[in-house]
Amino acid sequence: MILRPDKTNPASLGFLSQVVHAGNSTDIGTGAIRSPIIMANSYELPDDPSQVSWSATDRLLYTRNSGANQLALQRKLAALEGGEDAVVLASGVAALHGVFFAHLRTGDHVVVSDVTYEATWRLWAELLPQKYQIDVSFVDASDAASIAAAIRPNTRLVHVETIGNPTTKVSDIKAAARLAHQAGALLSVDSTFTPPPLYRPLEDGADLVVHSLTKYINGHGDAMGGAVIGRRELIRPIKADAMVDVGGVISPFNAWLIQRGSVTLPLRFAQQQASAARLAGALEADPRVAYVYYPGLASHPQHELAAELFGGRGYGAMIAFAVEGDPAAQNQFVANLRVITSAVSLGHDESLIVHVGASGPKVAAYFEPIRRYGHLRFSVGLEDPDDLAADLAAALDQTFAD
Repeated sequence: MILRPDKTNPASLGFLSQVVHAGNSTDIGTGAIRSPIIMANSYELPDDPSQVSWSATDRLLYTRNSGANQLALQRKLAALEGGEDAVVLASGVAALHGVFFAHLRTGDHVVVSDVTYEATWRLWAELLPQKYQIDVSFVDASDAASIAAAIRPNTRLVHVETIGNPTTKVSDIKAAARLAHQAGALLSVDSTFTPPPLYRPLEDGADLVVHSLTKYINGHGDAMGGAVIGRRELIRPIKADAMVDVGGVISPFNAWLIQRGSVTLPLRFAQQQASAARLAGALEADPRVAYVYYPGLASHPQHELAAELFGGRGYGAMIAFAVEGDPAAQNQFVANLRVITSAVSLGHDESLIVHVGASGPKVAAYFEPIRRYGHLRFSVGLEDPDDLAADLAAALDQTFAD
């Protein structure tokens, strides 16, 4: 029997329908067909509140516990990632911290990818070891043997990024899941660079998936948020500890903005990936460009691994590259751009570029060209790809004519 598609049952829908309908509901009070923004701190209690749990996160009680817009967004994200439950927090870093805070204790050991977002790196290199005596091993997460060699009897968590920020190093998720589970540990995956439908880490054995919703899922550069998706029993302590007791809750307005932005995710991301593939090839072919790291290029060190993980659905829309020359040349090139914006963040509608440089052991240890040149992190946006290609070419001409 074929399951009839029904917008009230996201599991019955294809992905494009899920991003439209999952989490959304008609407002009973007004009949509005979009979930409205509920800017309330508190919700009315029942006549007899004696049986109410003041820490409940599954009912509308107090917005630090859960708000109406947050609950709607959580339902949508769980559907899109294929998870049982989700928790939405104030930022991507709050989501990462929520995983670590809720699931680790003093004396635990963690294996972490040696290429990570800078805030993640500092959490593991400094804050959590110093404050909570959690031991950390940084490893090449693209190499199963490196992960296996780092695991200890007290390893409780393996944490990797699908495509590493900022250098595009690809992690071997399947191997990381197998090795973590053999050791009785959890695998958490930051999949910010690879939102669904490009990749769903839970399908390859991850226990928890983390997103900075600020990036691709919102996609408009106007709201911050973070999410963790996974099995209900793993999400529950994050809600209780990181959201209710630590207070890392998302605002109703940001949750509503992200819910709105997520509807166009598959359309936006398809365009961004197509443009990124074209621009990465053009950059690699230009002799004035020192190197290009984009997982879709055959020259990328983990191209075959990326092809296996992503199954032909694309390779993301993030490019790491550098022009020939010292850091001053990188800065000059960026200054010469007229369409692409020099700014932090990624996954926005507009293309963004930032000169990351080569500081820090995680960058210096990755590839020799990054150590020598530093690098530019390029987030490809929704502009006309002809305009983006012309902007890059003109900036290269100006840089090397000066």
